[in-house]
Amino acid sequence: MLTRYPMHEVPVYSLNTILRKVAAKTFHQGLARKFRVWDSLCRMRIIGLTGGIASGKSTVSREFQALGVPVIDADKIAHAALKKGTIGWRRVTTHFGNGILLENGEINRAHLGNIVFSDPAKRKELNSALSLPITVGIFWELFKHWIVGSKVVVLDVPLLFEAKLNSLTRPIIVVWVDHGTQEQRLIKRDKISTEQAFNRIHAQLPLDWKRDRANIVIDNCGTLEETRAQVHHIWTQVTAPLSWREYISSRSSVAAVVGIAFLLWFVRRC
Repeated sequence: MLTRYPMHEVPVYSLNTILRKVAAKTFHQGLARKFRVWDSLCRMRIIGLTGGIASGKSTVSREFQALGVPVIDADKIAHAALKKGTIGWRRVTTHFGNGILLENGEINRAHLGNIVFSDPAKRKELNSALSLPITVGIFWELFKHWIVGSKVVVLDVPLLFEAKLNSLTRPIIVVWVDHGTQEQRLIKRDKISTEQAFNRIHAQLPLDWKRDRANIVIDNCGTLEETRAQVHHIWTQVTAPLSWREYISSRSSVAAVVGIAFLLWFVRRC
């Protein structure tokens, strides 16, 4: 396991900070500055988890869940976005036509996968069609975790860097394996040819590229027990209690101050 990020300096990103970043990129700086007013209301540590196809990211995600860490799975959100009748379904069928549909009207995911993994232009069309519903789904899940007071959330996104979501998370964890291991695992798991495995692996950014930009790297070339040990070590650090500085600006602290102020006001009224 490689750690480049001093864990005692892991920042707590607020939902408002994320909205401000999005506003700064999408609209204008004036709107972004307005979001700063509420930064102290919604602190939450958002950990980015990514990797490559057949790198074992899902295994690491399940280990975090087993340890009680909430995980937002972008794959599940994308799966829901393709359900019949949804905005994502309509956008995808508009781009690819009814030839990708099963008899019941649902999208044939295997057929769609074969199309986009062999054609970069088609893959770009699919990403463009699903970008909005997936982004909205991710932010909705983040909001639900914030509203219940979650302190730490893992954001599991296969295309974290490609979707430019890496700037919203700290630390960034990359699950890495060497190319040969990745290819062998993919062929065995999906029962596909070497050529198909090659196309699917190269449809994503290289794992070595992601590894070089990670704060924490989990080497998943070994046994499950070795991977589990790495996850446990990371868990003890990223789920450590918030520092006083972090807590003072947290949602809980603000709520406590408001509650005490209301109580004092109520006592004085009586």
